Amino acid sequence: QPGVPPEEAGAAVAAESSTGTWTTVWTDGLTSLDRYKGRCYHLEPVAGEENQYIAYVAYPLDLFEEGSVTNMFTSIVGNVFGFKALR
Repeated sequence: QPGVPPEEAGAAVAAESSTGTWTTVWTDGLTSLDRYKGRCYHLEPVAGEENQYIAYVAYPLDLFEEGSVTNMFTSIVGNVFGFKALR
């Protein structure tokens, strides 16, 4: 979105697609967010496009069911594409 620094947008994508949520839930106190949160480790400007970036996000393997590509795909893509803060 216009006016949002790319670093903030990258961090928001990493959070929303891993441990972030808009609602506080009772399980928040049961786990360490640092262990399970996604991390945006690199931003790359899109050539020829103003204010557009590719965000590289790393996720802990513990977030995903072993051997389930479908689980990984829906967890990452479904959350990010539904994230209204991004265009």
